Amino acid sequence: MTIPRGRARGPSAVARAWAEVLVRPVRFFGTGVAPGDQAPGLVFAVCVAVAFAGGRFLFDPASIPTAFGGPAISAVVSLLFVAVFVAPAGLHLTAALQTVLLILFVRDRAGISETVQVIAYATAPCALAGPPVPELRAACALYGAGLLVMGIREVHETTTVRAVAATVVPASLVFGSGFRGFDAIATLLARWYII
Repeated sequence: MTIPRGRARGPSAVARAWAEVLVRPVRFFGTGVAPGDQAPGLVFAVCVAVAFAGGRFLFDPASIPTAFGGPAISAVVSLLFVAVFVAPAGLHLTAALQTVLLILFVRDRAGISETVQVIAYATAPCALAGPPVPELRAACALYGAGLLVMGIREVHETTTVRAVAATVVPASLVFGSGFRGFDAIATLLARWYII
């Protein structure tokens, strides 16, 4: 029996995709990523980015930009900016970089659309990374980086070593910088007197 490829649409489909990629990532990347089906992945990435930013604003109100008036208006405008500009641009720029790296490391690979989807769904844990809890943020970033490696390996049918080599830079940009994983890890290392 063949499992249909691609993702369903709508809020419940986003919630199901989020749970599935966290719990059964190999199965998810094997069946949930289809050629030319970027729209659900883009919506997913936007939802994750808005959840992350919203969590930051909720638990650390000082992180809300103040250029738009009061805190409530600033938060709403900032979340709209994340949803309309930051998340889509970040996703596609990262996918472009990831595609170039895949050309260098993987001879026979899937298309750009699949790469966009893998990056989008790999961000799933970071929906929970908004609160300024270094342990949580570091765990989310590391899990997301692991999901990116796993997704690239499964979708582009390559080895784990090649997937790791191809994803180091994109994972660092998305999970280390974008979702503040590096800051969280540095905070934890300083707390444990390692650095």
